[in-house]
Amino acid sequence: MQQLKDKVAIVTGGGQGLGQALCERLSKEGAKVVVADINLDAAQQTASQLEDAMAVKVDVCDYSQCEEMIGQVMDKYGKIDLLVSNAAILIAKAIDEFTSAEWKKVIDVNLVGYFNCAKAVAPVMIKQGYGNIIQINSKSGKKGSFKNSAYAASKFGGIGLTQSLALELAPHNIRVNAICPGNLLDSPLWVNSLYEQYARNQGITKEEVRQKYLNQVPLGRGCTYEDVANVMVFLASDSSSYMTGQALNVTGGQEMR
Repeated sequence: MQQLKDKVAIVTGGGQGLGQALCERLSKEGAKVVVADINLDAAQQTASQLEDAMAVKVDVCDYSQCEEMIGQVMDKYGKIDLLVSNAAILIAKAIDEFTSAEWKKVIDVNLVGYFNCAKAVAPVMIKQGYGNIIQINSKSGKKGSFKNSAYAASKFGGIGLTQSLALELAPHNIRVNAICPGNLLDSPLWVNSLYEQYARNQGITKEEVRQKYLNQVPLGRGCTYEDVANVMVFLASDSSSYMTGQALNVTGGQEMR
């Protein structure tokens, strides 16, 4: 049974990686999917593989582009049931190595970008009298991250924003929740970037980085795209209709707060 049949869902950062996997799962669940990404080619490629989808170019750091995205979606579908705020970047450095511009860029994409998208979609959802916003957060939104201060700060802020919007939008029947995945150890982000960044920061090999993070997980494996998608579908469906303001851990027991 398709749990999200005919719902209209926007996924930012949907052109690749986790965002692409979330778009694919939403489509399988019957949703009409808006693949929003700063890389339009990637968004179009993802959308072309889905049943009923459109691609939109958006830089979430630019509020006017977020407004334009919402307008395009309304022109095509006439409603918006779900926003999945997934677009994010990660730059991991020691505090004395971070430039102010790099640190601010992480905050701008991960936190301000989430705010911009939520602000742009809120009037539509308020007028409809219903809506659902899900932020893809991180276990780093619950606990500080070694030599990774910008990312952790952006994700801590994201949980605060999630809770605040949940309170503000509840009277309009709009739910706002966050998902906090653990380490996606086999994802392109880790394989192509994070192992190298963390190995350099911590003075160990990439293989040792992987084993270090595996050792921290009680269930003994890394998080997968499917693990995150399963919780997203639950939060997007009526099965979670009495839940708002929550930040759900999907960490294999690594984070329990």
